[in-house]
Amino acid sequence: MPLDTGIRRLAAAAALLAGAAAAPPAAAQTTVTIACSALGIGHQLCREGAEAWAQETGNAVRFVATPKSATDQLALYQQLLAAGSADIDVFQIDVVWPGILGDHFLDLADHIDPAAAGEHLPVLVETATVDGRLVALPWFIDMGLLYYREDLLRRHGRPVPTTWADLEQTARLIRDAERAAGNDRMWGYVWQGRAYEGLTVNALEWIDSFGGGTIVGDDGAVTVNNPQAVEALATAAGWVGTITPQGVLNYTEEEARGAFQSGNAVFMRNWPYAWPLVNGSDSPVKGMVGVAPLPRGGTDGKHTGALGGQMLAVNRMSAVPDAAADLVRHLTGAQEQKRRAMRGGYNPTRPALYEDADLIAVNPVVADLAGALPGAVARPSRQAGQLYNQLSAELYQAVHRVLSGSAEAADALAGLERSLERLNRRSRR
Repeated sequence: MPLDTGIRRLAAAAALLAGAAAAPPAAAQTTVTIACSALGIGHQLCREGAEAWAQETGNAVRFVATPKSATDQLALYQQLLAAGSADIDVFQIDVVWPGILGDHFLDLADHIDPAAAGEHLPVLVETATVDGRLVALPWFIDMGLLYYREDLLRRHGRPVPTTWADLEQTARLIRDAERAAGNDRMWGYVWQGRAYEGLTVNALEWIDSFGGGTIVGDDGAVTVNNPQAVEALATAAGWVGTITPQGVLNYTEEEARGAFQSGNAVFMRNWPYAWPLVNGSDSPVKGMVGVAPLPRGGTDGKHTGALGGQMLAVNRMSAVPDAAADLVRHLTGAQEQKRRAMRGGYNPTRPALYEDADLIAVNPVVADLAGALPGAVARPSRQAGQLYNQLSAELYQAVHRVLSGSAEAADALAGLERSLERLNRRSRR
């Protein structure tokens, strides 16, 4: 099916879903239409939070279910916003979309208390700020973490690694010992190596942890071609086929989780979503897993975890901008974020909540995640703007060539630098 036809059908479906929602009460002051998750607990929590706001304010909410695929979601949003549609007032957006969609969103700084933005993790607020405009507010956060087998580290007398060199050494030692003991499927470290956005995330973490920067600087200059970045990618390439299976070159999050959760890996890089799954009642490693910040790139490196997550933005064409912005303020507020974290495991974007005793009692991984927050790093989506998807594709394809052995790190990064410079020039036209 052609993309434009698919988008039209998605848009039509969205309109039908909006119309199918319960009609607002006649006495309602304003109706705000929100597009948030269509999936499971996420949809339920969004509905509950928005309806609580409606009850408090005397307004009404209408819900539009979004496509499950992030690619389809973005295509639908771009189509509706480019057409100047006012059908949706509030959009749930990925953390890397403000630069792509920001021109179509309100500056929330004009509609909320300025102090509200300052209560969120600063790097997220920076990501949501495009050309000096606060085009979204952070709603929940994901962050790259190191998962490890506590039982295996204890058995072999090894500490949680704090550098990549430590991880490599420990992974080799435990892999060899476990294979000698009978588990010939044991590997040391699994992660996301397929040529897709997940590899962009991993590469950013490696490069920044070695002090190689964040691909593109705050001023938009391409910074990826430097000795620290070369060392980072060469190090990662050295894992493939040694502590990491060759098949990692086709792994996404779920393949990595499958290997780790089946008991066949000592370490795993993944997002917080994996925590309740590896500790589920049917998990072979339940109760055997810990989490920590991802390792540093050496004694002079840093713990770096790439940011993921979602934000809320208000359509610039909304007929009810003040009410829509107030709904965003409510949904991203401290009490609502705490409720969502306790009910659904959605990690807050407000650092203060990581010290909340009630939340930690229900979701102990929050305390571990708090230790990783200082190393949070955003992908260069704000700097790249509408060209971010092309930037990411250039990056993960170059990195994949290094990991697969078809290119040396230095050569690949030199070529990547040239490609990103061309994109940079396009963005300035």
